Amino acid sequence: MTVYTASSLKAELNDRGWRLTPQRETILHIFQDLPQGEHLSAEDLYHRLETDGEGISLSTIYRTLKLMARMGILRELELGEGHKHYELNQPYPHHHHHLICVRCNTTIEFKNDSILKIGAKTAQKEGYQLLDCQLTIHAVCPKCQRALMPL
Repeated sequence: MTVYTASSLKAELNDRGWRLTPQRETILHIFQDLPQGEHLSAEDLYHRLETDGEGISLSTIYRTLKLMARMGILRELELGEGHKHYELNQPYPHHHHHLICVRCNTTIEFKNDSILKIGAKTAQKEGYQLLDCQLTIHAVCPKCQRALMPL
């Protein structure tokens, strides 16, 4: 898995017949600068860019996020809030999975090398090129469990 820089993204886009537009480069930089454990939806990204004075339309953001997810640069996450979130697709050893409370949407990131090994082995066996392997566990956190218990 590649750690993307603007130049490596440009090279890969060019190989596929696309350009590294200023908007794509700006979006890549936003994700590279995100603190560990932070995930952005398209709307979150739009508001962040708007605050920074970047005039990138929501439709361009959606197209760019989908493209970067298909290329394996971003991970597309279903975090139980009714819309997708994105984060950089980090190579080993930064690869991680998500544990999500279905009531309060608290998300915990965790590492488990066995999951990645199973995914890589399965993809290789079938002749696939692994881009991402993620496990999302939907559960109820201890705080929400206590709130559900009768007195």
